[in-house]
Amino acid sequence: QVQLVESGGGLVQAGASLRLSCVASERTFSSYAMGWIRQAPGKEREFVAGIRGRGGYTVYADSVKGRFTISRSNADNTVNLQMNSLKPEDTAVYYCAAVPRATIPLTLAEYVYWGQGTQVTVSS
Repeated sequence: QVQLVESGGGLVQAGASLRLSCVASERTFSSYAMGWIRQAPGKEREFVAGIRGRGGYTVYADSVKGRFTISRSNADNTVNLQMNSLKPEDTAVYYCAAVPRATIPLTLAEYVYWGQGTQVTVSS
């Protein structure tokens, strides 16, 4: 059982930046593809960004391309999401998720482990 713990959420104004972090309990962290998924009030969960098990290859939702950057440190069992130029529509609970394979899942249902989420609120 992999445990994921997110941190770094908060309340910011539009245009500001936040950095989310997720620490995993898994010793073979580098063999897991990781993702950030968000859920806004009244909406379904939405893929934000994903990164391969050993890093290097990343995927982003069109809505965050050029503003968000996903990265990982396999030495620290950590995956981060740097969020710049935040918009009110980025307001959501952000979840860290993992799948025990190197390749990034094509669907949210393929993610096996999920964190508890961290709230990001962007005011206008």
